[in-house]
Amino acid sequence: MEISWGAVVARRMRRQGLVAPAGTPVDAVRAMCGAHAQIAAAGETSVALRLDGADRATVQRNEGLVKTFGPRGTVHLLPLDDLPMWTGALSALPGNGQQPEPIRMTPDELDQVVAAIGEALAHDDLTVDELTEEVVRRTGEWARTPTIPAFQGAWARWRQAVYLAAHAGVLCHGPLRGRLTTYSNPHRLRPFDPMPAEKAMTELLHRYLYSYGPATPQQFARWLKTTPATVRPYFEGLPQATLADQTVWYAPGDDDFPDDRADGVRLLPYFDAYGVGSYPRELLFPGKAFERATARGQAGNYPLLLVDGIVAGVWHQKKSGRTLHVTVEALTPLNRRRRRLLDAEVDRLGAILGAAPLLTLGDVTVGPHA
Repeated sequence: MEISWGAVVARRMRRQGLVAPAGTPVDAVRAMCGAHAQIAAAGETSVALRLDGADRATVQRNEGLVKTFGPRGTVHLLPLDDLPMWTGALSALPGNGQQPEPIRMTPDELDQVVAAIGEALAHDDLTVDELTEEVVRRTGEWARTPTIPAFQGAWARWRQAVYLAAHAGVLCHGPLRGRLTTYSNPHRLRPFDPMPAEKAMTELLHRYLYSYGPATPQQFARWLKTTPATVRPYFEGLPQATLADQTVWYAPGDDDFPDDRADGVRLLPYFDAYGVGSYPRELLFPGKAFERATARGQAGNYPLLLVDGIVAGVWHQKKSGRTLHVTVEALTPLNRRRRRLLDAEVDRLGAILGAAPLLTLGDVTVGPHA
């Protein structure tokens, strides 16, 4: 079966709530296979944009979501009900040795720290400093040694294991204490057992293919930040098709690819899942968009202007009092109809952020993550 790129884009937009709104924040996050929330406001905006009439406060108070370390070891919003699958799959991925050999923790040290984190958070929400003391008390002073390069010096050695503790299901973000981040144990929200690794990886792959497919093992591996060899066995036996002269895979029984086209204008914030998880990059970011809106093929560094589901520019927002200044840099001309749709999208963004929007069409002069 040969599938057109237009059909793939329309399907992804529809399934990720960018055409027909999702019902609840949990529905929206599940449709995205997790909402990237390293920048909290961006993650909450991603979810709210997929809902009918919701604002950031609606997402913030939803009890069905948990903030934790998801794919690629980065902070995500995930459905609490899905933690058995996520922890089962992510904890099965081989370690990627992020830290250089002289400071890298041994497997035994990692196991000690993960166990200590789970015990320390079993009854209380703790700040980083408080958790440091509890981990050191349970493991030893070696865990306190400043070794991880950070913005203002170096972090304690034990913090190499933070995302691993989340993948093991014993750490998530807790409520803010003033401006301080706290960590909690998700079992205090709802006890669960991680799903067996093979079952969890199969389920996660099928969900990814439902939202972002069809795809290749290389693309799924890049989304998870692992090796194609790790995920390739889970593609065995899946149905195949052809997309842009490349063999791709899709989930069993999910062969609905109507030959329709996406239509409309959307503004997506930093690290929105649609841009991060969608491939092939050169088709989603065609021509000048690849250079302007990615970092050597890595998506998420810039908020995206989508026209008919394809990246057609970047944008930037700056709040000043009650005014939200939105600058949109379009890489293709916007006709009168698309300009009206852009105006409506800017109004929607203002409603989500609780500000009066003011749109300017022109160059975005700030760099990535600004």
